[in-house]
Amino acid sequence: MASICQGKSSWPELLGVDGKCAVATIERENPLVEAIIVPEGSSVIMNFQCDRVWVWVDKDGIVYIVPVIG
Repeated sequence: MASICQGKSSWPELLGVDGKCAVATIERENPLVEAIIVPEGSSVIMNFQCDRVWVWVDKDGIVYIVPVIG
C-alpha cells in the first residue's frame, strides 16, 4: 500500500542511535516532517499526521523504536 505522506516515511537504520542525531537525520532526509523526541514511558496523542515523527528514546537517549511518520 502506498503512503499518503510525501518523502521518506520510516528510518529503521536509526535504531540504537542517539535521539538528537536521529532527529537531525530525519529532518534532513525529509524536510516535510518535524521529528520530536519522546522519552520512554511518555504519552503522545495518537492522531496520524504526515508532518510528524515520534522519536522514542530510552533513559540513555537512544532510539529504541523505529521512527515512522505518524
